[in-house]
Amino acid sequence: MAARGPEHPRDRPPAAQILRLALVLDVSVALQWFLTDERNSAANRLFDRVLAEGAYVPALFRWEIENVLLSAERASRIAPDDVDRALEALREMPILVEPPGERIFAGGEVRLARHYDLSAYDAAYLTLAASRNVPLATTDDALAHAALDLRIRVVGR
Repeated sequence: MAARGPEHPRDRPPAAQILRLALVLDVSVALQWFLTDERNSAANRLFDRVLAEGAYVPALFRWEIENVLLSAERASRIAPDDVDRALEALREMPILVEPPGERIFAGGEVRLARHYDLSAYDAAYLTLAASRNVPLATTDDALAHAALDLRIRVVGR
């Protein structure tokens, strides 16, 4: 789904021009926009919201979305040309990639991952949502549970 609805992502301002972005976007939600067997109305609403209000993602999002789309391609769930279109659509959306931080190995993600039995990758989404004080868009049950326990609003479920 390169672009749904009347507006194309390139018709929106870049993320850097939006003062406060709406949410932190987890790959589990973004993936639903591009795999026809996972599309649903909640994902479509979040697509529209990200187009209008922007989103933050941790630096690892780039490789994570590329990996899950490539895995879906290898499983014949999406065509190679559609993977390319999906990545282009994401590049054109107002999504701000948050750098990993000044202090390497600060340990916050590891502590969260241990406490909630998550991957360090998932803990990066939690840390970003908490630091930006915005909701987390995810369909991952364990990640959503941890977010709610930390009083981070969850959308997309």
